[in-house]
Amino acid sequence: MDKHGTPLQPTSPARARQLLKKGRAVVARHTPFVIRLKDRRVSESQVDGVELGIDPGSKYTGIAVFTVAEGNRRGLYAVELTHRGSRIRDKLTTRAAYRRGRRTRNLRYRAPRFSNRTRPRGWLAPSLRHRVDTTMSWTTRLARWAPIRAVHVERVAFDTHAMSNGGPMEGAEYQQGTLHGTEVREYLLAKWDRACAYCGASGVPLNIDHIRPRSHGGSDRISNLCTACVPCNEKKSNQPVEDFLKQFPRRLARILAQAKAPLRDAAAVNATRWALWDALDAEFTTVRTASGGRTKWNRQRTGLPKTHTLDALCVGELDTITRIPATVLSVMATGRGTYTRTRTDKYGFPRLRLPRQKQFFGYQTGDLARAVVPIGKQAGTHVGRIAVRATGSFNIKTAHGLMQGISHKHFRLLQRADGYAYATRPEGADERAHRRA
Repeated sequence: MDKHGTPLQPTSPARARQLLKKGRAVVARHTPFVIRLKDRRVSESQVDGVELGIDPGSKYTGIAVFTVAEGNRRGLYAVELTHRGSRIRDKLTTRAAYRRGRRTRNLRYRAPRFSNRTRPRGWLAPSLRHRVDTTMSWTTRLARWAPIRAVHVERVAFDTHAMSNGGPMEGAEYQQGTLHGTEVREYLLAKWDRACAYCGASGVPLNIDHIRPRSHGGSDRISNLCTACVPCNEKKSNQPVEDFLKQFPRRLARILAQAKAPLRDAAAVNATRWALWDALDAEFTTVRTASGGRTKWNRQRTGLPKTHTLDALCVGELDTITRIPATVLSVMATGRGTYTRTRTDKYGFPRLRLPRQKQFFGYQTGDLARAVVPIGKQAGTHVGRIAVRATGSFNIKTAHGLMQGISHKHFRLLQRADGYAYATRPEGADERAHRRA
């Protein structure tokens, strides 16, 4: 950023180190790392601007910052945002159970009222609204640190209009083969959990099979299609599914029920994507949308592995990708604490009272800090989020584990708590293995 906090063009880590070493810049933020120049204004600089790609998901959202030159994208920065919508849903379900229990046990002194609440237009459940709010929070944050000129976002996961009624895919891109079958195949892979519908085999090549064969009057509707491995597809041939699975009635009933069942998770994600598009359109001047099928086609054409951040880099129209970020900033929404002042045992009785004071010795739980311990079994430098105690003995959670009982005198504040936890991982690495680690 310039001396007044206006975003400039992003720079390389080596250039940032030189500016800090020469005293021309100061650190404005630790994570993501932002510097502010002390001798430069935006009017004296050349700012070409960057663009933002967003891949919204149910549990994770990928965000990519990149530059565009003649249709070629050059990735600069990548953020993977982990939502806590499932925890919000579980908390609300627990609260509803408590309230229902109070009513049935006659511990409530007023009659239940259900018809006095109205939902405004565009209302989303709190677990879904959280996805939109956290994504918008990080989008506006990045806009404060980088000159974002345009935003690319997936507005729908699947082109349902092109797949409706089993009709032909129309348009030059579908007819010429660039996107032919991509939308339908991605929908079916998600619907059948990327496994064979007949035998459950996964990790093998899958074909698209008609549950009711076309020779017996079956249509090309999505409800009549499923994924099948090559052996099952050849063995079934043009048999009706009732004849093919007549020895497995439970499996037959499951397949017929799943074929008609909609993708509830995909519907929820699509709902949040529309709400996210409305919020982005109100915040930014240029917002371009695309479908998930096009994103997958772009990723496969450029030979990139499947990650949320690389999907964000491939959203929309592009020719080639000349650079991808080496590391990804993993951001997890942790919240800002609770209002409860007690901790309960398994019977619901209070066992511990929490202090109303949040800060102790200048720190509060969730702050990002560095602890330099000179001696002892915990000697060394530890960086992570801290948990404060009134006694002055803090805990710190680092990438290598939890360190307990470190004196507050050894800590140095790096960044105040902002409701998120941060970690880094190499781009293209196995995301599930990294989360388990």
